[in-house]
Amino acid sequence: MRYMLSYDLAESMRVTNQWMGATARAMCSYPALGLVANPMIQMTAAWGEVTERSFARMVAKPDWDIDSVPGEDGRDHVVSIRKVVERPFGDLIRFEVQGRAPTGRKVLLVAPMSGHYATLLRKTVISLLPDCDVYITDWHNARDIPVSEGKFDIEDYTRYLVDFMREMGPDTNVIAVCQPAPLALAATAYLAEEDPDAQPRTLTLIGGPIDPDAAATDVTDFGRRVTMGQLEKFVIQRVGFKYPGAGRLVYPGLQQLSSFMAMNAEKHAKAFTDQILRVSKGEASDHDKHNTFYDEYLAVMDMTAEFYLSTVERIFKNRDIARNVFEVDGKPVDIGKITTVAVKTVEGGKDDISAPGQCVAALNLLTGLPEDKKASYLEPKAGHYGIFAGSSWRKNIRPLVLEFIDANAKSNVVPLSEKAV
Repeated sequence: MRYMLSYDLAESMRVTNQWMGATARAMCSYPALGLVANPMIQMTAAWGEVTERSFARMVAKPDWDIDSVPGEDGRDHVVSIRKVVERPFGDLIRFEVQGRAPTGRKVLLVAPMSGHYATLLRKTVISLLPDCDVYITDWHNARDIPVSEGKFDIEDYTRYLVDFMREMGPDTNVIAVCQPAPLALAATAYLAEEDPDAQPRTLTLIGGPIDPDAAATDVTDFGRRVTMGQLEKFVIQRVGFKYPGAGRLVYPGLQQLSSFMAMNAEKHAKAFTDQILRVSKGEASDHDKHNTFYDEYLAVMDMTAEFYLSTVERIFKNRDIARNVFEVDGKPVDIGKITTVAVKTVEGGKDDISAPGQCVAALNLLTGLPEDKKASYLEPKAGHYGIFAGSSWRKNIRPLVLEFIDANAKSNVVPLSEKAV
């Protein structure tokens, strides 16, 4: 599979499907066909519209679409996005709220690098902006990074987090969502030894595979069922000639997407069938529930081969973090060295990606941290997406996370519970 031809073949199939959708939509939208009393014409046009949009989204990076945020003064404050640190494989960006004084809650959202862009956390950002100064890791699509920029594996990822935390300072509150949870924990432990004054104030780990064996799922157990040789042979490809990263070995986003879809194939098939019916009846809109979700879900990015393979081998197979034997540049990173950073874990009772038990395992590794600085929360009815962006996050988890941040604050921030309702 490690040939440009394989990558270009998948891209050609995507473009062909997009073209077929556009063609069907255009041909079946001729006014003259309105004289034909055949519902299949409207159905075909609707199929074309849904198909064209779906395949076009697979190569487009979504916009943040965060223009303003309401303030306590009753005004809407304009939000601008600024790059604080620029790196080849990812940037640290800040959502600057114009005309608003600092909130006292500086939050670093560590976005997953697992096939989707950081915009997957758009709703998380929107929910935090009224009460926090929000920063986020904006990872780049590997297909757009020239081979000359070198490799990027989980050790490089950890070093990026270390540098971002240093840049933001010790009054930072880190929230790591899903995949980066174990590496955010490692980055904090790294700072505990190398630069204690740069450690964040709090660390919240949401639905991350700290110990994949604590409660195996189809996703976390995948690493046990295949060998590293099989992964290198069957899922790794070279970026084709169309993109700046031509020749770079990657785990393609389109291949990752096919795996995501296969996990709940029946559910996705019904969602698209229902959307085609809605479009044919004129009941759909550009920003309806289906399009809002799938515009983000279908927008996938490539991961560097070394990052994907090292994640499978060291996080899932060897359980380096769970066994506290993770190393960066040959230097052991002892999680037990964390002694001052308050740590909270959040899990969803119906999480089928990172099941309950995997994330809370982090607390057992924090042997040097006082018990009063450890906390955990289980949202019984929440799935994976719900614990960081759904109703469970908005109604239950977000308030608890902010209270946890306030409880460990060293500034004059006004606790959320004391604000006027």
